[in-house]
Amino acid sequence: MSWRESGDRPDEALGRLAGFRRELYWCLGMRRDALFEVCDAAACRPERVLMLAELCLEPECRRGHGGVYDALDSGEVHVTRLRRALSSLPLPAWDDGRIRLAADVSNWLRPDAETSPERLFCHCYARGKGNAQLIPGWPYSLVAALEPGRTSWTLPLDAVRLGPEDDATEVTAAQLRDVVARIIAAGHWHEGDRDILVVLDAGYDLTRLAWLLDDLPLEVTGRLRSDRVMYFPAPPRAPGMNGRPSRHGAALRLGEPATWPDPAVTTRTETSRYGTAEARAWGRLHQQLARRAGWEDHEGELPVVEGTLIRLQVDHLPGQRDADPVWLWSSRASVTGDEVDRAWQAFLRRFDLEEGEPDCLHKRVRSSSSGFPSVSGLVLAS
Repeated sequence: MSWRESGDRPDEALGRLAGFRRELYWCLGMRRDALFEVCDAAACRPERVLMLAELCLEPECRRGHGGVYDALDSGEVHVTRLRRALSSLPLPAWDDGRIRLAADVSNWLRPDAETSPERLFCHCYARGKGNAQLIPGWPYSLVAALEPGRTSWTLPLDAVRLGPEDDATEVTAAQLRDVVARIIAAGHWHEGDRDILVVLDAGYDLTRLAWLLDDLPLEVTGRLRSDRVMYFPAPPRAPGMNGRPSRHGAALRLGEPATWPDPAVTTRTETSRYGTAEARAWGRLHQQLARRAGWEDHEGELPVVEGTLIRLQVDHLPGQRDADPVWLWSSRASVTGDEVDRAWQAFLRRFDLEEGEPDCLHKRVRSSSSGFPSVSGLVLAS
């Protein structure tokens, strides 16, 4: 965000930038000077960095390519201090005062780096609708703060590389717990403030994530697959009935409109980018859980985690005339028009993370088979 967008005076913005650069410098350990110059060169280069040697051509880097490789191979980063420094930066200001975070997995593809440890098969979209492929690489779990307005700027707060034994939902829950703790410690959130909103795309177990983070001031909003089945609360038990009480009510099958009752709320919003956006919402819906995957070791009866189900339909998408509807589930959104609109609009802001991912993860340096970590990999990932 520029100083004009933030509302700061130029001297205030420059002072904040100088303070962060000073803190970044002291977040580096061995090979500190060289690493700092590499960060400057990567940030100031206007084009994508395809090889590390290119950084030596930038005026901000006074090292030869041997010094750059040595700094990235042998340098040190105090990750804990860097994470605190990032969380201490002013978070993007929204009109309602609510902090909005986004979590996603970004892949650093390493198809030719056979010696790179713990590579996984990363799901990547290819050209053409519905085409996808699996490419060896390193998946990174990212958490970033989103800004209001039409912008692809994001503030990366945390990045963790996923290993073969890691559960993406558990890793994300631990990340969000740490990020929220640092946000509170930095004074960005106080008791009585509105809950922090976290938005995610499909691929996460939203119910489990909301359950794991239930003790935090967080509201989890994410996308559901269109083949999901959600359930309303169980109806009141009639007097005199015997047997175990039912825990689930009527089923709402996302792919079967005949099972949809009248929505509790319907809103229509005119947008400049998507045309008319219609949102239908149903309150107090939950997923029926089974003892497998992340719930296999759960002690006691499986929980019933209720939330708000939202069906979002827009006229068109950029570059696509027909748009399929999107199903969202929010862990704490009440069924009011303002809350429903806030939930789906926050979800659309999540795509800023995808646009900004190359800048905050792998756009800066992408080596092919050298095995050396990237600048961002050194700076953000543990």
